[in-house]
Amino acid sequence: MKSRHISLTKHFTGPVKPEYFQTGEADLPAPKDGEIQVRNEWLSVDPYMRGRMTGITTYIGPFEIGAPMEGGAVGRVVKSSAEGFSEGDWVMSMNGWREGWTGPAKAAQKIDADLLPPQAYLGIAGLTGLTAYVGLKRIIDLKEGETLWMSAGAGAVGSAGIQFAKAMGAKVVASAGGQDKCDFCEEIGADAAVDYKAVPDLKKAVKEAAGGGVEAYFENVGGDHLEAALDVLKPFGRIAACGMIARYNDEAPAPGPRNIIQVVGKSLKIEGYIVSNHFDMQRDFIRDLSAWMGAGKVKSRETVHEGIENAPKAFMGLFSGQNTGKMVVKL
Repeated sequence: MKSRHISLTKHFTGPVKPEYFQTGEADLPAPKDGEIQVRNEWLSVDPYMRGRMTGITTYIGPFEIGAPMEGGAVGRVVKSSAEGFSEGDWVMSMNGWREGWTGPAKAAQKIDADLLPPQAYLGIAGLTGLTAYVGLKRIIDLKEGETLWMSAGAGAVGSAGIQFAKAMGAKVVASAGGQDKCDFCEEIGADAAVDYKAVPDLKKAVKEAAGGGVEAYFENVGGDHLEAALDVLKPFGRIAACGMIARYNDEAPAPGPRNIIQVVGKSLKIEGYIVSNHFDMQRDFIRDLSAWMGAGKVKSRETVHEGIENAPKAFMGLFSGQNTGKMVVKL
């Protein structure tokens, strides 16, 4: 079986460019004892991958130049030499950015494609959904009746978080770029949505939409959003810092929020987190998600690119807001 893959040509800072990616091809070996061979059918592209392209080790190591990149993927087993895996089984792995792979069966997790569409396991039923769940449940500890500001509300984590927060009994104000994305946020349950590209004063617009302020802020953006949030939050407000996509392509550190003093005066709590440190919540997440989906409170939506050659284009689209819901690549 031949498999095309995407690799980096160099580590870089600044905006992502097409020339930083290249396509290669390899013959996959037959699986040895304890191994499986998988043909990927869906790939995930995610903002956190940008940090792995700089060559700097943070909570995870950088991508290796010239080697197939890694990311979430779902596919089907085509050959198996491992107990418990059969031809045709659907599996999820971190062997994305490639059309197929051969390796240890322990690198894959079987999924039920009859319960949910397979690509949902890369989004709302996968790490994306768990990220939103952890932020709301553990980091913010969102309570029924509270008001949450969800930034990047039309994105993968944001759209999951809007629906989860509503299912938990909260009021949700979302921010997104463009009227169509704001309409989507309201369609999935947001009580109000603010188009940050159209309003002259983001802080004022969110505060008015929230009816005076919010108890919690879910940080996906950074920059002017974080600065506005520090003013919109009520005393003892909480911030779950999941990501700051506005800063990922910076070539030099940007100034911090001018109003950071609000953290002291309002007794605010800010906590960043990485979802892999909270896998102990997986069982609770699946339990609650199943109940919410069964009650019709949660739906998934994807923005789809087709073909392994378009994976870099899909990834770059994340930084210009081209996705509504989860960005995936269909092979």
